[in-house]
Amino acid sequence: MSDYLFTLWDGGGAVPPVLSVAAALVGRGHDVRVLADPVLRDEVSAAGAEHISWTTAPHRTVRTRESDPIRDFEARTPMGAMARARDHMFMGPADRFARDTRAELERRRPDAFATEMLLLGTQVAAEAAALPRAVLCTTVLPLPAPGRPAFGPGFQPGDSLPARLRDSALNRMGQRLWDKGLPALNRARAEQGLEPLAHAFDQFGRTDRLLVLTSERFDYPIDPLPPGVRYVGPRLDDPAWCEQWTPPAGDAPLVLVGLSSSDQDHTGLLQRIADALGRLPVRGLITTGPAIEPSELRAPANVTVVQSAPHSEVLRQAAAVVTHAGHGTVIKALAHGVPLVTIPLGRDQPDNAARVVHSGTGLRLRPGASEARIAAAVRRLLDEPGFRAAAGRMADAIQAELGEDHAAAELEALAESRPRARREPAGRRQPLANSGLVSE
Repeated sequence: MSDYLFTLWDGGGAVPPVLSVAAALVGRGHDVRVLADPVLRDEVSAAGAEHISWTTAPHRTVRTRESDPIRDFEARTPMGAMARARDHMFMGPADRFARDTRAELERRRPDAFATEMLLLGTQVAAEAAALPRAVLCTTVLPLPAPGRPAFGPGFQPGDSLPARLRDSALNRMGQRLWDKGLPALNRARAEQGLEPLAHAFDQFGRTDRLLVLTSERFDYPIDPLPPGVRYVGPRLDDPAWCEQWTPPAGDAPLVLVGLSSSDQDHTGLLQRIADALGRLPVRGLITTGPAIEPSELRAPANVTVVQSAPHSEVLRQAAAVVTHAGHGTVIKALAHGVPLVTIPLGRDQPDNAARVVHSGTGLRLRPGASEARIAAAVRRLLDEPGFRAAAGRMADAIQAELGEDHAAAELEALAESRPRARREPAGRRQPLANSGLVSE
């Protein structure tokens, strides 16, 4: 039996897959602690793990619009939203995340450490403590690599010279954007006795494993994978806060609607989707999530609005999904062979939507799409069998990847590895950013 420490923040769709891995380790007889926001206490406990609260690092005690630490819905541009995330959560307070993590590591040293990818300060603390450590990526791999489109805008792969120039320029732009947070990250590293980094993305190369919790078939390929990077398959567990579900009466096609579980200022979009479904001969089921009360929407007669429902059960009956393209909703739908209308709002969503379109498993609309356009897109999914066929092929590939819990197995192997007797000297470990994962 091994002892694990996970670190996690109240990051919406990132929470269920990380806690799914933690629960799997608990089920295999291990002790798991999760250092996380107080609002995640019940979800951590439901996973069978011990909850430890952040103290000095940013955290939420309640889920309200005002308590959102990033508030990226206030940004006017995608770059502005990324900058807010960088400065308010992932890099700006890296020293505070590192201090809280180091304090817990010193209170009770685990056999291995795992963290949600964007908590860079916690990675600093685990590196300083010379622990076997893993980073959990809960979406498609966001780091740039040769031959892949730049992450962020949601582009399709392209081999033409214009596409390569586009991706090269955007990769440099993205690196510069994140490197603006490098002084804060390096302050955290200095406080923990570590050498400075040249680029922010180099922090991901200071880990033993980068476990990508999605289907390798769904993501754009990297060949060969850099050392330490593993695709370990998606996690399909529903959030612990999901309520029971009763299917709407009738036999018309069931269309599931699931947008962000955190606030992305999307109430108006949900209303347009509800009105669009009201134009169609379908049974609509809208799950608003914790950020929006069902009473805020006006539901047509053929649309049911609830705060939550177990998507894994609903998808067994669904004919189509309308979503913001959060990774959790997308990958669950595809695991059940259900095609999607994606309406990305930001974050990783444009890139998930691009992969849906690239795989032929659905369509992509702009966030401002009218109810007529949304209705037309849903109608296409229901009328054109090619979308369902492509989603079925993706489902077969995903199911083949789920025969073994590769994430749990990787973390077990990590805990069983020989503990480091001393900290590695500067330059000993080759960062992923210099091993072919990050171009330029």
